[in-house]
Amino acid sequence: MLELLTNDEMRRADALTIAAGTPGYALMLRAGEAVADAAAEMGPPGGRILVLCGPGNNGGDGFVAARLLAGSGFTVDLALIGDRARLKGDAALAARDWSGPVRALSGLSCEYDLIVDAIFGAGLARDVDGEAEAAIRSLNGSGRPILAVDVPSGIDGDTGAIRGEAVRATRTVTFARRKPGHLLMPGRAHCGPVAVADIGIRDDTVAEVAGPTFANAPGLWSARFPRPPPEAHKYRRGHALVLSGGATQTGAARLAARGALRAGAGLVTVAAPADALAEHAAQLTAIMLRCCDGASDLGALLADPRFNAVAAGPALGVGRASQEMIAAVLAARRAAVLDADALTSFEGEARALASLAGACAQPPVLTPHEGEFARLFSREPEVLKGTSKLERARRAAALLRCVVVLKGPDTVIAGPDGRAAINENGTPYLATAGSGDVLTGIVAGLLAQGMLPFEAACAGAWLHAEAGRLFGAGLIAEDIPEGLPAVLSSLLLEQDPG
Repeated sequence: MLELLTNDEMRRADALTIAAGTPGYALMLRAGEAVADAAAEMGPPGGRILVLCGPGNNGGDGFVAARLLAGSGFTVDLALIGDRARLKGDAALAARDWSGPVRALSGLSCEYDLIVDAIFGAGLARDVDGEAEAAIRSLNGSGRPILAVDVPSGIDGDTGAIRGEAVRATRTVTFARRKPGHLLMPGRAHCGPVAVADIGIRDDTVAEVAGPTFANAPGLWSARFPRPPPEAHKYRRGHALVLSGGATQTGAARLAARGALRAGAGLVTVAAPADALAEHAAQLTAIMLRCCDGASDLGALLADPRFNAVAAGPALGVGRASQEMIAAVLAARRAAVLDADALTSFEGEARALASLAGACAQPPVLTPHEGEFARLFSREPEVLKGTSKLERARRAAALLRCVVVLKGPDTVIAGPDGRAAINENGTPYLATAGSGDVLTGIVAGLLAQGMLPFEAACAGAWLHAEAGRLFGAGLIAEDIPEGLPAVLSSLLLEQDPG
């Protein structure tokens, strides 16, 4: 279930399912049953549960869940935001089948074992206000576990944005597929673990309506992940070239180079200015070293076709000289990863970088954090004003004709063809100096082995995050490459158990 459905896509999936013969109320009954099952797992047997319903179909799911929970021996109070008489369609049918009282919000206490949030679903089209806003604040201040239906009320299912006020759920149950807002921040922080319930929307229906938006996981790219054959040798596993800054700026290049080597590149070379050679030589072993004093030297190096992937940017230096180095990389039509100083050197000149990238045999991969992204696109308001991180990354990838990895706790990988994936396995411990440099190297190492740019970027982001997640507290950037063998072994064993 890697597909992520927007609100419109989910509505279309519902409509197609209904048109194929499944009544809308049958879908609501199944959704309510899934909510009731989740609530029964969270609440003690016979416990007190408050189901707080809104005026739409999300509230209808809540009415169904309340009826089933009451029939299972729970003590259930149901409260409705809005007028019961004004409920329409399937929600009205669900309310009709609820035989218990509908409580007033003003008379409710917080003495419940569990609260079910069925106020608003993923398609909330306006900011929460009035009675609903007050109810959400009350829920968040109750100290009780909260089960959210579809998404926590107040979270935009498409963007993850908070629409005025939003429930902080303990768990969430959604239907058919997750939404982008379940993975994008701040929505993800409000959801807790998200369970996806099957309510009878077929996989082929999902395939018919789904756009190219995915959760980033091995199933998305494992078929293209490099696996060396028995007759492999180092020259067949690719040769990554990592560009270094001057004598006082060498560590970032070594981190990237180590990432590329651990990711599986057969050979890795650091290309460094003459004044940095001694510093690198004192610390490099399996990684090779070449002198490179500027764009002219780099062009000569890249005349060797064995250098098939280049990582450029970490501590390279900001300015015209770095621009010229990047131009030389892209003119050589190599697979490339650009990060950090390579991007900042093009501050406000995104279209100039796009022009250089357009000559490449395959899209370069860019790995900016939010600050670098803002600098690069400072003269492109249509990119910066995207309604979500997902949309901003997509617009950037289309403009640059590159794969854009917009880093953060909800890293988004977007390709120029419209595909996008949202990473979800990271850890806040990756917020440490040099972590991004290692990611640059990992992606370069995968590119060197022949992986395509979008898939390499997705795989690199996942591997990087997984190594950090498994290490946990105390992580520093040097630990990330050393964590890759365990991650890779587990990944390959899972994908190729024989």
